[in-house]
Parts: sequence; structure tokens; C-alpha cells
Amino acid sequence: MAVRSRLAVKRWSRRGLFLVGGVIVGVAAVLMAWLADHAQALFARLLGAHPWVAFAVTPLGFAAAVFVARRFFPNSQGSGIPQAIAALQIDDQARRGPLVSLRVAFGKIVVMTFGLLCGASAGREGPTVQVGAAIMYAIGGYAPYRRAGFLLAGAAAGVAAAFNTPLAGIVFGIEEMSRSFEARTSGLIVGAVIAAGLTAIALVGDYAYFGATNAGLPFGRAWIAVVLCAVLGGFAGGVFIRISAAIAAGLPGGLGRAIKRRPVLFAAACGLVVAVCGLVSGNASIYGTGYEYARALVHGAAAPDPWFAPLKFLATIASAVSGIPGGVFSPSLSVGAGLAGALAPAFPDLPVGAFVLIGMVSYLAGVVQAPITSFVIVSEMTGDHAMVIPLMAAALIADQVSKMLSRHGLYHTLAEQFLVPRPKDAAPSAP
Repeated sequence: MAVRSRLAVKRWSRRGLFLVGGVIVGVAAVLMAWLADHAQALFARLLGAHPWVAFAVTPLGFAAAVFVARRFFPNSQGSGIPQAIAALQIDDQARRGPLVSLRVAFGKIVVMTFGLLCGASAGREGPTVQVGAAIMYAIGGYAPYRRAGFLLAGAAAGVAAAFNTPLAGIVFGIEEMSRSFEARTSGLIVGAVIAAGLTAIALVGDYAYFGATNAGLPFGRAWIAVVLCAVLGGFAGGVFIRISAAIAAGLPGGLGRAIKRRPVLFAAACGLVVAVCGLVSGNASIYGTGYEYARALVHGAAAPDPWFAPLKFLATIASAVSGIPGGVFSPSLSVGAGLAGALAPAFPDLPVGAFVLIGMVSYLAGVVQAPITSFVIVSEMTGDHAMVIPLMAAALIADQVSKMLSRHGLYHTLAEQFLVPRPKDAAPSAP
């Protein structure tokens, strides 16, 4: 009887810790959203008053962000999802801890905000995953056992709270993070997601990320557009993976050696690329997440710009490979929206809003190669149930096309660099 009582106490203690952790992750997600929105707004105001200032602020800001991240917060670079995935697969606590420490989480928030303040084409949703994983992993230190389950739940709760998409958070935890379904952990993941989601709703209210829509696609010719958009989105996503992976692994020859020796200078060059893209486009959504333009396309409040998708793609690539902390989730949705917007004139009889949703899910699925997460997250962000079947089809097609270019999605491809123990991992060299 005493043994059973102790086991019951352990179980309920663990469940309580999951719920407490979910609440803290929800607060962190709301804080990161607030900081990201205000950072982007400040940069937009600066850009509106002085359009050419990006040629100084963005390259210098990228250089400073990479310097600070490498010197003071190693393992905070990039999206953060690859670090969380790698930490979940590493059993050695000495190697796992530095990937999801509270110090890394703090640095992620600070340097990510600074990067957006300087015009990076990046999002805060990926970083929220690493921050959520770090918070829950720290809380898991007080649990009786299975600390890795806390890490997984934190990542899922981060997605749920960042987008206000609880179902997508659960699916992300299963499909992208763990790539499996474990019965003992699933209920606790759901509990953490609920706690994080309710906390975010309590602080900012219930909302649809891109606003509620009632778009639909009629059966027939519309499905030709679905297939075309899915193929192009999947191909573009695969190209994004290949470029990102090649630079992360190290380019051959003198260029690759120069990037490794001078990462801060390389970051400044990437910032210059982003500034050029912004100037050429004339669209402020080239910087930051691109949320405003994507939302406007969904609701028919903006005219499609054929140059937005390629320029946003290039700006996001430059931001992602520069080494600054920042995610690709939101920029990917924006690239997909721009891609569909550019194709929309070829199908004048189709509703643009519905076509834009197809573009979003296609490109996102092509980048992350997680089709279920992709269509669930876009469906939840718009609350449009009529588009579920077309979104499913587009995600599956895009995923298969992307796999022709890359065996794994972006996050799992980049996670491999954290799975191989290297001497410099313990003490990263200064830039």
C-alpha cells in the first residue's frame, strides 16, 4: 500500500509539473510575441522615415546579433527547433543540457528580438519551441523520472501558444519532434498544451492567427491549381532545405573556409542581402515575419506581387544561414502566400484567399516535410474547415516533391550537426 501511495504521489507530482510548465511556456510565448511585434513595428517606423537606413542597420545588426549569440549564448543560433530535436534524441545529459538550457532560452529571446529590430526576415515561433523546451526541461529536473518527456511537451506547448493552435501543437510534438506516438507521454503533452494555450488566451484573448476565413475551392478546375501550387511549393521548400543544409555543413573551397573563419562578417553580408531585397521589393513585409502582407492576401486586401515570393525567399535564406536566432515558420507561410498570389492571375475564376492558403501549406510542408502539422496549423490559423481536404492534398503532394530534393525536412537535417559530438561543441570558438 505504501509503495502504491508513493507511486501515486509521483504520478500526480509529475502531472502538476507539466501543467505548471505549460502555464510558464504560455507566458513566455506571449512575451516573445509582444517583443517581436514591437521590434518589427519600430523597424518599420524607422524604415518609413529613412528607407535607406536598412543598408546600415541590417548588416550591422546581423553582425552584432551573431557576435552576441556565439560569444554569450552558444546554441541559440537559428530557429531552435533543430536544437530541441537533437536534445530529444541525445541521452547524455552533459550534451543535452547546453542545447536547452535556461541561459540559451534567455539569449534566444533577447537576440531574436534584436534581430527583428534590425530587419531580419525571421519569425519567433521556432524560437518559442526552443524556449518552451528549455523551460519544461528545467522544470523536469524536479520530476521523479522521464525528463525527456518534459522537453517534448515544452516544444509542443511552444507551437500551440505561439500560433494559438492547440491541435497543431500536439501534432507537431508527435510528427515533427518525436516522430512517434508514445501512449504514456501523450496525455501529459496534451495537458501542457492546454495549459499553455489557456494561458495565452487569458493574456491576449482568443484569435485566429491570420483571421477567420470562409474560403473554399469548388471541385473541378480548381484542383489543377492545387496540384500546381503544391508541386511548386514543395520544390521551393526542397531548394530551401538544400541551400540551408549546404551552408550549415560548410561549403567547399575557399568560400566555405572564409565563412567559417569570419562568421560575423558573413552575417553582415547576409544582412546586406536582406536590405537589398527590401529595397528592390519596396514591401516592408520582406523584413520580419511577412505576416501583414500574407494576412492581407488571405483576405483579399492586397494585390498579388509576383516579386514578393522570390525576394522573401532570398531574404529568409539569408537570415536563416546568417546564424542569428530566428525561425522560418512565419516567413515560410509568407513565402507560400506570395507564391500563390503570383499564380492567382492564371486562375481568375478561383478565390484568391483559398489559393493563398494552399500556397502557405504547400511551401511550409516543403520546408519542414511534416504534412500533417502543416495543414493542421494553417487550418487552425484561419478556422476554415471547408479547406481541410484541399490543404491535406496540397501538403501531401508538396511533401513528396520536397523529398525528391532532400531526404529529410529542414529541422531534422539541421539537427544532425548537434548529434555528432565535436570538441568545439563544449566551448564554441569566439567569432
